[in-house]
Amino acid sequence: MSARDYVEVSKPRIVVVLVITAVTSLLAASRFDSTPDVAWDVTAWQLGFLTLSGALASMGASALNHYYDRDIDKMMERTAKRPIPAGRLTPKNVLAYGIGVSVLSVIIAWFTLNPVATGMIALGIFFYVVIYTAWLKRSNASNIVIGGFAGSAASMAGWATATGSIDLLGFMVGWLVFMWTPPHFWCLAIRAREEYASARVPMLPVLIGNQKTASYILLNTAILLPYSVAIAFFGPGWLYTVIAACSGLLMLAYHYKLTKNPTPEFAWKAYKVTAPYLVVIFVALALDALFYYPIFS
Repeated sequence: MSARDYVEVSKPRIVVVLVITAVTSLLAASRFDSTPDVAWDVTAWQLGFLTLSGALASMGASALNHYYDRDIDKMMERTAKRPIPAGRLTPKNVLAYGIGVSVLSVIIAWFTLNPVATGMIALGIFFYVVIYTAWLKRSNASNIVIGGFAGSAASMAGWATATGSIDLLGFMVGWLVFMWTPPHFWCLAIRAREEYASARVPMLPVLIGNQKTASYILLNTAILLPYSVAIAFFGPGWLYTVIAACSGLLMLAYHYKLTKNPTPEFAWKAYKVTAPYLVVIFVALALDALFYYPIFS
């Protein structure tokens, strides 16, 4: 048992991605939200405590995911060396850590942010741990589709931190995470199809095969691309729009190639292209808010 093992069950890469979506959404809301008297009313207090509570929420939820999935993790080569199946941490300790950190995140948010932001942080934890991990992951091929809302909650928490509410644009920005999640994880699922099958996890490629899954990935991305660009009609300017279009087209090209070559090897390449998309587009949104040049004036 070491601090490094607790870092691993916290899934630091996911923590970084979700904190970036939350903070950039906060910055975007300060420019584009329709609520009166919000413009650029961002404080270091908001940024700091949103980052802290958001990071703790992600860490706690991830630890609880490790706890619940400990039985199937030991069946898959990709996850067999995680701290619980490898015997470096006990399930009891990970459970206590996950609950403690999750509760702490909500308490910090309650006393430092606002009720809507706190509610979104709590809802994100609930969706990831209960709806996705404990319910859908092992029972339904739509697991990652519905479970994607857990990521959307981080963005909406950031938006609500700035405004105290979530308007249409805030919802649309949060929905970017929801729409990106399925193609991202389905690419990974194609690569790890045999492992998911052996663990009896009903990921889409296990149920319908790689070819049909690749078609669903392409369809999803074909919807995500115009959706991401259409957000410009509600406030964001040229910088966001150009980056959203270019990054979306790159992802679409790889997902089209995946339909022609739905192998685990190419799915891994598509996964590595899909992975940074979310950070790129949210950073673009924040930069657009900072260096705003409108399309529609």
